Amino acid sequence: MKILVADLEGVFLPEIWINVALKTGIDELKLTTRDISDYDVLMTKRLSILKENKLKIQDIRQVISTLEPLEGARQMLDWIREQAQIIILSDTFEEFAKPLMAKLGFPALLCHNLTIDTTGNITAYKLRIDNQKARAVKALQSLNYQVIAFGDSYNDIGMIQAADKGFFFCPPASVVTDFPDIPVTRNYEELKTMITSSLEDEC
Repeated sequence: MKILVADLEGVFLPEIWINVALKTGIDELKLTTRDISDYDVLMTKRLSILKENKLKIQDIRQVISTLEPLEGARQMLDWIREQAQIIILSDTFEEFAKPLMAKLGFPALLCHNLTIDTTGNITAYKLRIDNQKARAVKALQSLNYQVIAFGDSYNDIGMIQAADKGFFFCPPASVVTDFPDIPVTRNYEELKTMITSSLEDEC
């Protein structure tokens, strides 16, 4: 049996932090795992910026309420679920992603959580488990699944390399340069073709 796992932001949703940066004018919040591969370094920097600028969860949720899935994302997910089961493995947070899941038809999502005080300050983040994407792939394989994985950034490398078949979707040039052996898809039509081929082939 085969199962798919995929990243969320940059694949089905726009990058939440980039949109917060655009709304607030704080350019440093545009940094993502495409720029800083160490997630702890990235999140520590983000929390510091939020504290310095007195931004609260309410401010971020206001931005999130204006976001829509990437064009064709809902249809792409619906198509995938007609072919096989898919689990979204994301380094986002439930407090961010939950309002957007309805717009994607409520796919299965495994992600992390934030610690928020009574006034809405984001004081910390809680990783569900370290290296959760690659470990989720290995757990599925231990259940006798063949795993097909795709994502767009550095924090997806572990799950792509751990999967029986893995590839990029719309990655930045730096990721392609650093990992030239991983196949690349550039749009949803190419993604459909790659998924179809991966489901038909022996992993």
